[in-house]
Amino acid sequence: MLFKFLYPFHVDLTFLNIFRYITFRTIYGGLTAFLICLILGPFVIKKLTRMQIGQIIQTDGPKTHMGKQGTPTMGGILILFSIFLTTVIWGNLSNHYVNIFLLALILFGFIGFIDDYLMQVKKRNMGFTAKGKLLIQVLFGLIISYLIYLCPDFDSTLTIPFFKDVSPDLGIWYIPFACLVIVGTSNAVNLTDGLDGLAIGPYIVASVTYMFFAYVAGHSQISEYLQIRHIAFAGEMSVVCGTLAGAGLGFLWFNAHPAQIFMGDSGSIPLGGVLGTIAVITKQEILLLIVGGLFVIEALSVIIQVGYFKATKGKRVFRMAPLHHHFELKGWPESKVIVRFWIVSITLALISLSTLKIR
Repeated sequence: MLFKFLYPFHVDLTFLNIFRYITFRTIYGGLTAFLICLILGPFVIKKLTRMQIGQIIQTDGPKTHMGKQGTPTMGGILILFSIFLTTVIWGNLSNHYVNIFLLALILFGFIGFIDDYLMQVKKRNMGFTAKGKLLIQVLFGLIISYLIYLCPDFDSTLTIPFFKDVSPDLGIWYIPFACLVIVGTSNAVNLTDGLDGLAIGPYIVASVTYMFFAYVAGHSQISEYLQIRHIAFAGEMSVVCGTLAGAGLGFLWFNAHPAQIFMGDSGSIPLGGVLGTIAVITKQEILLLIVGGLFVIEALSVIIQVGYFKATKGKRVFRMAPLHHHFELKGWPESKVIVRFWIVSITLALISLSTLKIR
């Protein structure tokens, strides 16, 4: 909004020319999102506490979690508001990718909000059924994937990490593939959100990583030098990634151990959905397996646990799934699990960035 409103005056007021630089808007977009979360955080925590919207702790989980009972949840509303408002302020709203991102944020935010609303406000035992939630996610994922597919500067080829000459063209099948990426990431982030700051820390790392990928993909000279696919308008997604990272930092201020607030499905489901959307837009869909490797590992631990439990009629691979609970039950303090998982996430992000040169 500021870009469209102020930049036209740069002819008379030359200092306004700074608004055309993606790097400037990315930095201040991140700072704005951070400050919004930081300022509104205490108010949101008090409001949720008064409304008695508190975390429900399952009795079959680690006993150390019982102290978290009643901690305000649905904090994802704060994150989403910060991201949406900041993107509107600092983003270029004439960019079709920015509009698709905002739509993804709203659609997946709707799923997360309704799921939390049914459990926390209506006090039901559960929100959506697992199948119902997945069906809605797939529907919304297909809508977002189709809109991306229709973009005039977008193509249906895949970028394979470490192999610059391997780019299979999926054609119309790119739409269900992109949907799989978006929905899979949404659920993977949701499964990771089980400890104080566990999900939002790696999410910040992933957002910053894709900020670099978006900038490189949108810059014709840099993308040509690094021999990666140039996507004409994808550079604007750097600003979006900056807002994701900034909002994540602001939320982490209150979500750090011991957490004052949890994001709930209102945060984890849409945050995962928009991360998958950004991966598709920047043509780094496969690389998301590395960038978001921690989310993938957490999701796989659940799939393996459930599959093995059914196949062996009651035996388990892990003491408990998702994986972070396994290490808790092995005796790791919660803070140690969190920090070590963050370290893994940072390491994977550095490996993913190395693909810009190893091709």
